[in-house]
Amino acid sequence: MTQQITLAGGCFWCIEGAFKQVRGVLKAESGYAGGEQENPTYEQVCAGETGHAEVVQVTFDPQALSVREVLEIFFALHDPTQLNRQGNDVGTQYRSAIFYQSEDQRLAAEDIIAEMREEGTWDGEIVTELEPLEKFWPAEDYHENYVERNPQNAYCQAVVSPKLAKFKRTFAEKLE
Repeated sequence: MTQQITLAGGCFWCIEGAFKQVRGVLKAESGYAGGEQENPTYEQVCAGETGHAEVVQVTFDPQALSVREVLEIFFALHDPTQLNRQGNDVGTQYRSAIFYQSEDQRLAAEDIIAEMREEGTWDGEIVTELEPLEKFWPAEDYHENYVERNPQNAYCQAVVSPKLAKFKRTFAEKLE
């Protein structure tokens, strides 16, 4: 049986691009969650009009990849101490959040956050929000595999590619 967890850690292109390479991940889909508006568009979310975050819904095989491992990868892909931003991407749509779909996922998220705080993994306070997933809205089709299809995009070259290169070095044993 598969599981899904929905993660917000800045621009969804970075998160999706990484998770699509992880062994045990069956699907990583960009979208929106955590807001009030029905069926939001990218333009509305980017304008900060909807309350949604850019997210990636990760569908994974828990026999091959645990919830904890998914969360470890997630926390390595972004800075959970930046409130409503990731680098130059600023706004609530870029917040750090975990939209869980089970009590086990919530507990795993609480545990890993507590451990990072106790160990002093980050210099600042971890601001990652934990919320039950109410509704996931898939992003427009052109966002799927965006980095793979648009490697010459300036944002992809300046921001996404360096993150993915670091990700590949850190998690080489988990990649397909």
